[in-house]
Amino acid sequence: MAQRVVVDPVTRIEGHLRVDCEVDGGKVTNAWASGQMWRGIELILQGKDPRDAWVFAQRICGVCTTVHAITSVRAVENALKLEVPLNAQYIRNMIQGAHNVHDHIVHFYHLSALDFVDIVSALKADPAATAKLAQSISGWPRNSTQEFATAQKKLQAFINSGQLGIFGSGYWGHPAMKLTPEANLMAASHYLQALDYQRRMNKVVAILGSKTPHIQNMAVGGVTNPINMDSQSTLTLEKLMYIKQLIDEVGDFITQVYIPDVAAIGAFYADWTQYGRGVVNYLSIPDMPLDTKGTVFALPAGYIDGGDLAKFTPIKDFHDPYFEKGVKESVKHSWYQGGKGPLHPYDGETIPNFTDWQDDGKYSWIKSPTFYDKRAQVGPLANVLGMYASGHQRTQFWVNAVLDAVSGHLGSKVGVDALHSTIGRHAARAVRCVVLHEELQNQWTLLMENIAKGDTKTFNKPVFPKGEIRGFGFHEAPRGMLSHWVVIENGKIKNYQAVVPTTWNAGPRDEDGNISAYEAALLDNPVAVADQPLEIIRTLHSFDPCLACAVHLTDTETKSHYQVKVV
Repeated sequence: MAQRVVVDPVTRIEGHLRVDCEVDGGKVTNAWASGQMWRGIELILQGKDPRDAWVFAQRICGVCTTVHAITSVRAVENALKLEVPLNAQYIRNMIQGAHNVHDHIVHFYHLSALDFVDIVSALKADPAATAKLAQSISGWPRNSTQEFATAQKKLQAFINSGQLGIFGSGYWGHPAMKLTPEANLMAASHYLQALDYQRRMNKVVAILGSKTPHIQNMAVGGVTNPINMDSQSTLTLEKLMYIKQLIDEVGDFITQVYIPDVAAIGAFYADWTQYGRGVVNYLSIPDMPLDTKGTVFALPAGYIDGGDLAKFTPIKDFHDPYFEKGVKESVKHSWYQGGKGPLHPYDGETIPNFTDWQDDGKYSWIKSPTFYDKRAQVGPLANVLGMYASGHQRTQFWVNAVLDAVSGHLGSKVGVDALHSTIGRHAARAVRCVVLHEELQNQWTLLMENIAKGDTKTFNKPVFPKGEIRGFGFHEAPRGMLSHWVVIENGKIKNYQAVVPTTWNAGPRDEDGNISAYEAALLDNPVAVADQPLEIIRTLHSFDPCLACAVHLTDTETKSHYQVKVV
């Protein structure tokens, strides 16, 4: 007999996600993913000056704060057909590169590793044996007996204090945990080290963006970073060299800790390459523009149909009609007024209409996007497969390096198809992290070389025409392809829609009843203990859910907010 398991809210994510699963025979047989809040930014932006949209839009999220700012200005620039100075492109690229690297380190170590790493088990480990294990897979200098003994003492101190923080609610001792005590201690120690390295990466965002979260240097037409080597109040050589230092400091952690850890855990949990496949239509977009018009990119991408890399269609530039025409959103199963069928974002409506939960009706505040009427998965896996299929050499190199490392641990060959899985999404995110870090170094060099030519321009002034214009902007954000769509009439915003990565992955059934990436990935997932649904959390966390936060809802009659329940 099927049992209903409700995880509400899913934790270690941004925002409020509820997932209902029917479990029968120890596996998931049906699933519903529900966004439990309403994002009202689209309505707030109506009537606003398009030059201000990015300031509002980046408040959609308190974590991915750079991505909505960058995507918003790109949408308005697209509508105006406005070119962006090279220096501004490079500075934006560095901000997005640093933010993505920071985010990927945080996701693996601080948001999802605890789904595979048993902290309690780590207390039983022998630090010397842990050092031997760690040194066998990486030359990281901090893989020492002393380092692991110190980390173990810190973990014990957390337990002794009774203030466990993020370690307080894990499913420790769960039968799905497989790592040895030494592997658990290695991963837990690297968790603590990662706190420092993600912080260093985020400093790059803060220096270039004036602050973080919520950067302050975006502008329609470029950035507000003046470049003057003789003024300490501008972007100087001293600041640029410090940025280079921070970038370089993080590189060894990625290649000697993050990549080896993902490969080792992937080998320990090789069975998880059989779970979490789900939707295998992959959508990603090119990013890090190298010219003023957004037609040449450092990182290519596109659409893969049915998981077949041979069926790859590139998305070529910021004005590509193939992408522009393909996106629609349905609200048939979402808490909005509808009835007109799937709408293109330019014509999109955001009119709330809450009905309560209905398994066969409306059950989420998230809309259901499609690409040419098909559900698609977005995110690091989609992006890495898109770059791999397009022939991007460094992506191909790192994908093969990670798969070879896993193969070495297992003693048998692991191919690209293993990436279509829960554990594969973590591997893809690690690959994307190292590729972005390499490109971040390249963008710094390009900026320095352009300044050396005497070019210090960072802004082109926008001019808004009379009448209506439309534009879209996209960006390959940490959680996947993000797009903003704007209709401007006589210099004011007439309509605005943000189609965010988690909208693609976590939406409810679409117009034809097709399920989303989250829902499809959960099917056939094992569930060993119904009231400790660790395996469900594993697959969800592999996507790094981000339920974009703006307006939170409460029941005005009962005054209730959110409940955590497993029934």
